[in-house]
Amino acid sequence: MTDSSPLAALGLRPIEEATYRELVARPAATTEELAAALDTSLPEADAALASLHGLGLAARSGGRYIASSPAFALGPLVTARRDQLRRAELELANLAARYRATAADRAAGDLVEVVSGIDVISQRFEQLQATATDEVQALVTTTTLAVSRADNAAETDGLRRGVRYRVVVERAVLEEDGGAADAVTALAAGEEVRVADHVPIKLVIADRAIGVLPMADETNLPTAIVVHRSGLLDALQALFDAVWDRAWPLSLGPDGGLDEQSEEGRLFPLDRQVLALLLTGLTDRAIASQLGMSMRTVQRRVQRMMELAGVRTRMQLGWYAAQSEWT
Repeated sequence: MTDSSPLAALGLRPIEEATYRELVARPAATTEELAAALDTSLPEADAALASLHGLGLAARSGGRYIASSPAFALGPLVTARRDQLRRAELELANLAARYRATAADRAAGDLVEVVSGIDVISQRFEQLQATATDEVQALVTTTTLAVSRADNAAETDGLRRGVRYRVVVERAVLEEDGGAADAVTALAAGEEVRVADHVPIKLVIADRAIGVLPMADETNLPTAIVVHRSGLLDALQALFDAVWDRAWPLSLGPDGGLDEQSEEGRLFPLDRQVLALLLTGLTDRAIASQLGMSMRTVQRRVQRMMELAGVRTRMQLGWYAAQSEWT
């Protein structure tokens, strides 16, 4: 049993959750019966029952324990945790406001953080993506100092939350073993990927507010610079924009492989799938469910198609798609 159990968020330890679940499945049970069912010791089962009794999740009748109703017993715990999260969100907003208010007075050294070591850099990459709410932009070179795409679970989580990913990869990356397969996986997941003959640096920027710039170190220790909102970050953002504008879009071809686009404004295959479902009358939520993406991603792709078509309504988009043989 691990702390990732469903009721861990309510403060229950794994043994306590397992004990409560066992009680719920029985009319009543003794400590000995529960210890045997859970394959644990009598002292541990007794301690778990005492904790559940204190939380109001179990009642004792004679020498037997009875589970309290989940709706009545767990409801207050859920409400209390929800209130705690609301207070934490308010405090986060207050701290963010204070941070922004003092940003102009910070010294240059406070706006740039140097981190070293694979574990620390990996943690910064995960934090950057986990806190992104709108967009993550990345420049990818052939050099992997700390985090490979295969190890980047935060990227998958971000896409599921509807965060937009725009990535420019160096052409040599696609020529490496597994490089093309990684690009196919990224495109299928909903990333926007472009390729450039040369990418000057490796870079990740979240919400245009914070960036991570890996760099070589004379000691061969993986090192990265974390850049907060500043003129330096503005310069890095301008660099990404310039590389993105000059790069060629990639899409999935009919055979499931990579298709490099040369025509400006050409639809991605995923756009065509979204459009086809849209024209059948499905809602954005239904389309998102069909294609395994977030509703925000669907809405963003529809908006992009409307911009390409130069129309303002979805009805006009349908007419334009028929006239232009988009479907």
